[in-house]
Amino acid sequence: MASKIITKTIKYTDGKDITIETGKLARQADGSVVIRQGNTMLLATVVSPEEAREGASFLPLSVDYQEKFASSGKIPGGFLKREGRLSDHEILICRLVDRALRPLFPDEYYSDIQVMISLISADDQIMPDSLAALAASSALVVSDIPFDGPISEVRVVRVENKMIVNPTQEEKSKSDLDIIVAATIDNIMMVEGEMKEVEEEVLLEALHIAHEAIKEQCKVQIELAEEVGVTKRGHTPPSEDEALGNQVRDALYEKFYEVFKRHIIVKSERSAVLKTLKDDYLALFEEDEEANIELIKKYIRKVEKEAARNLVLDTKVRMDGRKLDEIRPIWSEASYLPSPHGSAVFTRGETQSLSTVTLGTKLDEQIIDGAVFSGSSKFILHYNFPAFSTGEARPNRGPGRREVGHANLAYRALKAIMPDEEENPYTIRIVSDILESNGSSSMATVCASCLALMDAGIQISKPVSGIAMGMISEGGENGRYAILSDILGDEDHLGDMDFKITGTEKGITACQMDIKIDGLSYKVLKEALDQARKGRIHILNEMKKTLAVPREDLKPNAPRCSVLTIEKDMIGAVIGPGGKVVQEIQADTGATVIIEEVDNAGKVSIFSSDKKSMEDALKRIKSIVAVPVVGEVYDGIVKSVVPFGAFVEFMPGKEALLHISEIKWERIEKIDGVLEVGEEIKVKLIGIDNKSGKLRLSRKVLLPRPEKSRTAR
Repeated sequence: MASKIITKTIKYTDGKDITIETGKLARQADGSVVIRQGNTMLLATVVSPEEAREGASFLPLSVDYQEKFASSGKIPGGFLKREGRLSDHEILICRLVDRALRPLFPDEYYSDIQVMISLISADDQIMPDSLAALAASSALVVSDIPFDGPISEVRVVRVENKMIVNPTQEEKSKSDLDIIVAATIDNIMMVEGEMKEVEEEVLLEALHIAHEAIKEQCKVQIELAEEVGVTKRGHTPPSEDEALGNQVRDALYEKFYEVFKRHIIVKSERSAVLKTLKDDYLALFEEDEEANIELIKKYIRKVEKEAARNLVLDTKVRMDGRKLDEIRPIWSEASYLPSPHGSAVFTRGETQSLSTVTLGTKLDEQIIDGAVFSGSSKFILHYNFPAFSTGEARPNRGPGRREVGHANLAYRALKAIMPDEEENPYTIRIVSDILESNGSSSMATVCASCLALMDAGIQISKPVSGIAMGMISEGGENGRYAILSDILGDEDHLGDMDFKITGTEKGITACQMDIKIDGLSYKVLKEALDQARKGRIHILNEMKKTLAVPREDLKPNAPRCSVLTIEKDMIGAVIGPGGKVVQEIQADTGATVIIEEVDNAGKVSIFSSDKKSMEDALKRIKSIVAVPVVGEVYDGIVKSVVPFGAFVEFMPGKEALLHISEIKWERIEKIDGVLEVGEEIKVKLIGIDNKSGKLRLSRKVLLPRPEKSRTAR
């Protein structure tokens, strides 16, 4: 790596210039850069030993992105007070970078590659996630590591029908489209984002604008690499044996092709037939000590993939017998589980999700403590992928990066149709457990979770469905290609594209795309989007057969909520000294009472699964915050007795003097023996002094007037 400091600038007309600096920090890494935009700074480093990992059969790439708390002047929470395991937010950015870089390393480059990106300075308006891949790619291009880049990523949002590249946080908050796009100079490689029911043409426009911006960022990286002057290292690919490869193809291609041509629907049955063919062929080499078994297995996988792809291109029929745009059989069921607040099973072919919805209070909100963002979330979605869903046995180590990514995609898909916070007082947690998997489990999660929300009585604006699209192509501008709707797991592995799209009947709410080949045209992208829309509508119609609209009411065991707005100066009265009043209300009624100050007023939320409990708590609170009304009759309690009357609490926390002259019609000389402390009496509020605000009570006006008094008057 060069020892001199080199800086390049990516110019923008709106003043959001990006600088790339190398040669100053982390000089012992194979490549390192500092990216800066505004006050946001990222340090990216990359290291790869020259020796290949022994026994590796895939690219051993690891990408880690971490936001340092010091970057925004914060100290981490928790006991240790230091950065720990990556948060879900950081993992999602790792995935954005990994998915963009991984296809661009040479085939069969098996040396470990570690990319580390650190946010070392934060700007509350410049978002670092749209700069992370630019930082990683820049570090790679100034290193000697083989890399078919550069690449970059940008964020595009639409605000009031105007597309903005790498917007500020404020601009992003006003957008109805928010996507991050990764690309080389020539090709789009990855897309991920969320939308508020936008049309397919709008997404295509955003992709085009993103790619134009990425081209400029890639050109600057090329200039940087030329100025650094690094020569890329050579690497020795694993040994090849062309004659052996031809031998394997001659022996197995037609057999594989015929298996796929039988259109076996069940994955396990198809896999068993293929395994028998492979095992029988490998058995021929058992006595041959010189045979390279691993190389033979590699050629078998290659021939199997070729046969499966050619079947689709030749016949336009897939390995399970479906047409290119045909969706697997669907069945679903709502309220499958009796105890959760909402539940649904969604099954499409051999992919199945069991999703549940749980309603909680504000106390159940997810607390987020990050270097850039701290706050809470009332909507949570978790995705679980146990080993049995694919017939495997492996330890359960908790959610991995894939599970975090799939959960986020489903979360973004549903977020657009959730009720506003004013309409929804609940914290909502969705859990999708994948019980079977043969492709598109994240899209099954979207469908099952949508049904579970409706089953729970959450008033979503519209149902959402999701579909995963694939593609098989020969490559080249005029090469054959086939776009596949609702892909199988095998079609995902052997195909050239994985394009997940979710939306309502009106438009798209989220998308995620990974492309494994060069030269995917906008024409093909548009065709894929149009085909996806038809599939999405078909799935929506199947879901509607189970549940078309949200249930009118919550489940009997779900917590009910009543929200009351009170004057700001009454918050203290409801809480009481040290929380005494609100704690007594909760203990006496069994309801949960949460008090917040919102918009200069008090917001009181009362949660209970028992209607009477909630009504009792509501009554208590209303009595505390009620305003005394002249002429109203109240149930009072004598709190103290004095020579000139008694002080009576006629409303919670409100006392007033009941003068001795207002106790009875008859004249009372002494108060002794007339009223006692703790005695319950009815009183009427007969006046409020305009100057002092003192309240005047009367008891005698509620008693019959003696005849003598009437005659005298």
